[in-house]
Amino acid sequence: MGDGAPAGGDEVAGARSPWVDAGVADQEFPPGLYVVATPLGNAADVTLRALWVLGLVDCIAAEDTRTTAPLLARFGIRKPLIALHQHNEAQACVPLLERLARKERVALVSDAGTPAISDPGAVLVRAALQAGARVIPVPGPSSLTAALSVAGLRTGDIRFLGFVSGRAQARKRQWSELAAASGASVLFEAPHRIAATAHELAAALEPARRVVIARELTKKFESIVQTTAAQLPAAVANMPERGEYVLIIDGMTAVLAEDAAPARIDAPTARWLAALAPELPASRSAAIAAQATGLPRELLYGFLSRGAAGADESSDATPDTAADRGTADPDAPRTRRKSR
Repeated sequence: MGDGAPAGGDEVAGARSPWVDAGVADQEFPPGLYVVATPLGNAADVTLRALWVLGLVDCIAAEDTRTTAPLLARFGIRKPLIALHQHNEAQACVPLLERLARKERVALVSDAGTPAISDPGAVLVRAALQAGARVIPVPGPSSLTAALSVAGLRTGDIRFLGFVSGRAQARKRQWSELAAASGASVLFEAPHRIAATAHELAAALEPARRVVIARELTKKFESIVQTTAAQLPAAVANMPERGEYVLIIDGMTAVLAEDAAPARIDAPTARWLAALAPELPASRSAAIAAQATGLPRELLYGFLSRGAAGADESSDATPDTAADRGTADPDAPRTRRKSR
């Protein structure tokens, strides 16, 4: 049934119809670009509105037509499919924008979940907005929100990193920023890179930092595992190298709260430490940050020396002792010795 709602949209044997109850037939259906979320893996997660929209649009732009076609067939939907993926997105936008200019209705879908979130589609959405076309979200499944809902976070301060860079220097910088973040961080990772990422995170993070691993969400072999940064490599080693991973890393604030530390490292201070760490020994960085913030130098030094900001400590990056300082001001920073 290619010109209307998917199969099952009518009253059957006197039973109440979810289509009627949802009121989809009474909703407006203006021309524009419909950004439609599709199931992550469990087809039962598709929304009534998504099926209604996909059954009525003029065409569907899909990340992989071979993935979308079986989903549409399952629900009796037959529509023209146009491939739009990371390698052709700029070119594929042209005919789609022409359709939108003719006041057609175009749906955008990815292989799974919500389009344009670490998936193709953002280029088309931006171009459609610039062209003055209406862009309508049809919300639904998302691996980001699905993973967050089962992570048990205590804060609403969340940073979404998507897929991290494959370049070594960029990754090192991202890990340093993540380690210093007071709020939680969420990232996606591919199965062939998860082991390397786990080892890098274990080296960069406070060992007790809480990590939740979500894999194969909504599918038969779905797994949600809570672990720590120190145990992260072992945790992923026991998982099949299959399916995309979502990692949720608690912020440093959560670690300090669990340790019942009398003082807290706030987000601005953490950012200062992250900036100082690559340039100075941990003891010097902690001394400067202590003078600027009034926080105990020992707290700041401990934050850095445990690897929380990814500091590269030199041979003289040891904590000051009373003997080192003599009778000097205990909070005064030492002069860094230059290597020759």
